[in-house]
Amino acid sequence: MLGWAIFCLVLALIAAVLGFGGLAGAFVGFAKILFFVFIALFVISLLVNALRGRRPPV
Repeated sequence: MLGWAIFCLVLALIAAVLGFGGLAGAFVGFAKILFFVFIALFVISLLVNALRGRRPPV
């Protein structure tokens, strides 16, 4: 999911350079949403693994 956020950010930069301001703004907004969803899922994953008490496989 972080890859999608980076992809949208790159598309926004390209659109901004080419002069498509509205499209660039939309891509930036979408990239922000994906980034925060990724961070939230990462924190939830860390908490679930910490509460389960299982050790990672070696």
